[in-house]
Amino acid sequence: MTDAKRKEGMEGEERAVKILKAEGYRILERNYRNPFGEIDIIAEEGGYIVFVEVKKRNSPRFGEPLHSIDEIKKRHMIRSAQFYLKENKGFNKRARFDVVGISSGGVKIVKNAFAVE
Repeated sequence: MTDAKRKEGMEGEERAVKILKAEGYRILERNYRNPFGEIDIIAEEGGYIVFVEVKKRNSPRFGEPLHSIDEIKKRHMIRSAQFYLKENKGFNKRARFDVVGISSGGVKIVKNAFAVE
């Protein structure tokens, strides 16, 4: 990944954190990594532990940011979330996966963007 792409990604995550905080999310972790992958943001909101993926697109040429999360990414997020919950003794807590899409059209938060199957 180039430095410019990395910087752009960090700017998108910063924007997402500000918006999530304004919506009442309490940020627990950022860029959480484990053997299964990375989760951009881990937060608490409405009694849930929320695992958040941030997707930013500068152009609609490749589709909406929210549509860029494929099954492989979902699987990695689910496994990473399970690892996090086990590591933090959080299996008794409710959890969900949210996605923050950032584009020239604005920011959209999708709660329960996908479920563990």
